[in-house]
Amino acid sequence: MARHHTITDYIRTIPDFPKPGILFRDVTTLFADPRGMRLCIDQLLHPYAGTRIDKVAGLEARGFILGGAIAHQLAVGFVPIRKAGKLPGKVLSQAYTLEYGEAVMEIHDDAIEAGERVLLVDDLLATGGTAEAGIRLIERLGGEIVGCAFIIDLPDLGGRARLEKLGMEVETLCAFEGD
Repeated sequence: MARHHTITDYIRTIPDFPKPGILFRDVTTLFADPRGMRLCIDQLLHPYAGTRIDKVAGLEARGFILGGAIAHQLAVGFVPIRKAGKLPGKVLSQAYTLEYGEAVMEIHDDAIEAGERVLLVDDLLATGGTAEAGIRLIERLGGEIVGCAFIIDLPDLGGRARLEKLGMEVETLCAFEGD
């Protein structure tokens, strides 16, 4: 049985997915391992020890897995931020730019009350476009973002700098050079 000591030991790299030249960082192997999952959640929460958090918001889709586990650990509510057209009821929408074109993220218009302190989570920080859309939605509802937590940072793609420029505190567990 393989010995795992750090978060990166649990993350599988799949070459040429979803297209040639891309090294895909697969966190499903981390999620599937009970020690890896516990280590991940504990490490994501560590920087926020003693911080009041009222809600955890997760970005579709792997942010739901992390966000649900973190919200459970903190005994707070979980808020999904989804791709357009997936949430029932009244929503706020936020467009953001992709490499080619545009996408839209949505949140229920009653998911966060003004003044609630929110931790935003996802598995991977690349360009930061999806996270920025999530930040804008939370702020439009009056939420205060206490931090943005990710398992993986791809620093060459500039997401951390983009979010920090917005005044966000960004925490990541590991980084992979290149994209």
